[in-house]
Amino acid sequence: MSTVEMELQIEPLLTAEPESQWRVVWRRFRRHRLAVMGLFIIGFFALMAVLAPFISPYNPIRYQDLKNQNAPASAQYALGTDKIGRDILSRLMFGSSISLFVSFTVVLVSQGFGATLGAVSGYFGGWVDNIIQRVTEFMISLPLLPMLLAFSAIFRDQFELPGLPREWNSAVLITLILIVFSWTGACRLVRGQVLSLREMDFAEAARAQGVSTWRIIVRHMLPNSLAPIIVNATLALGGVIVLESILSFLGFGIQPPVPTWGNMLSEYQAELWTEPVKVFFPGMAIFLCALAFNYIGDGLRDALDPRLKR
Repeated sequence: MSTVEMELQIEPLLTAEPESQWRVVWRRFRRHRLAVMGLFIIGFFALMAVLAPFISPYNPIRYQDLKNQNAPASAQYALGTDKIGRDILSRLMFGSSISLFVSFTVVLVSQGFGATLGAVSGYFGGWVDNIIQRVTEFMISLPLLPMLLAFSAIFRDQFELPGLPREWNSAVLITLILIVFSWTGACRLVRGQVLSLREMDFAEAARAQGVSTWRIIVRHMLPNSLAPIIVNATLALGGVIVLESILSFLGFGIQPPVPTWGNMLSEYQAELWTEPVKVFFPGMAIFLCALAFNYIGDGLRDALDPRLKR
């Protein structure tokens, strides 16, 4: 090969712009076909949740057609009506907005709090680390579902926020309870990351320049722990949807008439063998969302893995 030909082959490599980190992540993520499919499924449910107030045929709480109770699917009611004449399709659409809102709120707040607490625990060490980790271990040792049921039963009739419609108080209460019990995983995950990051050269250089401790935690420790936090949060979204559905199904979660997929299952369980379609759609929505979030988390885990070179 001549020198000119070699220069022509090398020149594009020298002039090509380096690929951004997020473009590399997206390229890796796209290879995981199930994760991409999960992204489309969550996108569909999120779009339905956002557009529910505008495209739902009827009001899911106030509308009741007493002349068409337990009506089968028809042109007027695409999925039929329930025992008091409410449109099932409208309730299913609004149920997606409530379930996804609770899930995203719980995960964002709990993961943010847990990640910050874990970063503080790992960076300071010593007695600070001991106190935080003992509290974390105590929270992890509690049986989750019985504790959720107990707190829901205790505070359900006492919790009331001024200015909020009474039927929505249970949604806020369940969100707060799930936040209290959902931060421990992020705390331990970030603590482990920070224990290794705090001894690296960039952290030593920041301390040598007189950068404050909190600035190092916020600007260096947390951003460098972002990849496992994102994966953990994505996997937690599916778990929160299932937990909220279990609580609502057992009657300790978000209370009717506010529709969620869980309390819709609870309302229609008596009609499981006579009209299974009523149970099928909310059950399938829960299943698809939980599965999609798990596939997305799996895809992000592979995409954000620095050991993958291609």
